[in-house]
Amino acid sequence: MRTNEREILIRMERLGDPKKAQVHQRFFKTGPGEYGEGDVFLGIRVPETRKLAREYQTLSLPETIKLLQSPIHEARHLALFILVRAYGKGDTALQEQIYHLYLQNTRFINNWDLVDTSAEHIVGTWLRHQSKAPLHTLAASELVWERRIAIMATFHYIKQGEFDPTLRIAELLLADEHDLIHKATGWMLREIGKRDLPLEVSFLKAHYRRMPRTMLRYAIEKFPEDLRQQYLRGTKIADL
Repeated sequence: MRTNEREILIRMERLGDPKKAQVHQRFFKTGPGEYGEGDVFLGIRVPETRKLAREYQTLSLPETIKLLQSPIHEARHLALFILVRAYGKGDTALQEQIYHLYLQNTRFINNWDLVDTSAEHIVGTWLRHQSKAPLHTLAASELVWERRIAIMATFHYIKQGEFDPTLRIAELLLADEHDLIHKATGWMLREIGKRDLPLEVSFLKAHYRRMPRTMLRYAIEKFPEDLRQQYLRGTKIADL
C-alpha cells in the first residue's frame, strides 16, 4: 500500500516523547544564536528512526524529499536514511538523481548528525571515480553544513584506503572559524591516522601550528601521549 509524507509525519508525532524532545533540543543546540536554532524535535530515538526507514524504504523520491524539507528534525533524518538505502540499492541513473537532489537540499541537511549519516554514502560514493571538484566547491561554501558535507563525504575514501581527497579538503578548511568544522576535520584526520599514522603525522607537521586547537585535539586524540604533548606544546615534532 502506498503511503505519503503526511501519513508518516502523523505516525512520527504519535511515536514522539516530549521529554526526550527537550533533551534533544538542548543537545543539538536549538536555542537562539546556536547552530541548530529553531529546530523542532519530536523525541524519537535514532534506532526507531532507522527502523522506520526500513519500513518506508520504498517511499517515492518526491515524498521522501517532502520529508527532507520538514521542519521536524527526525523527519529529515528519516528522509536521509531512506535516501541512503535507496542509493545503495539503486542503479546508476537513480544514484545520480539522488546525488543531485541531495545537493539541491543541503539547507535542510542542517545539523551534524544529518550530515554525518548521509554525506559519505551519497556524495562521497557518487564522486568516488569522478572529479572531486564538487567537494572543493562545498568546502568553500558560506553554509557550514555544506562545508561539513565536503569533509565528511571523504570518509568514504578513507574507508577505501584513499587519503588524498581528505587531506586536500582538510587543507582548505584549516582556517575555518566554525567549531563543527574543526571537529569533523580533526576526526577525519584521526581516521587517516588509524590506517596510516606516518601520513597523518606528515600532514600535521606541515600544518599543525595554524590549525584550530579543537581540530588539532581531535586529530591527535589517539596519538602516543608523548607525541600528543609535543603537538599541544608546539615544540619540535620528533619523527616516528
